[in-house]
Amino acid sequence: MVAAEEWTRVRRGLRFGLVFEGTIVKMPRPGANGIFVDIGLSVGGFVDVLLLPEQSDDWPVEGAVADFEIWWADNRQQIQLKPSASRYLCNELFQSGH
Repeated sequence: MVAAEEWTRVRRGLRFGLVFEGTIVKMPRPGANGIFVDIGLSVGGFVDVLLLPEQSDDWPVEGAVADFEIWWADNRQQIQLKPSASRYLCNELFQSGH
């Protein structure tokens, strides 16, 4: 966790849809939580399980490098991310054309 001032500084530079290259650093419970991503900032990134494929076997593995888009950044001092690659996205939400 970073100081409130640092979070405010980092957050000012974030924009919805901004893309970062990130490395998957942790998957606490594949299929149940989500994945933690290092995007090179002083605060961590996280991809919620709801944005990932239903089958955790289709998730990127720890150590994998991929592009991620800013999805949300609130007061929790964590950047919510969405994978840029369609193969890492939930089919029902992002590939149905709706």
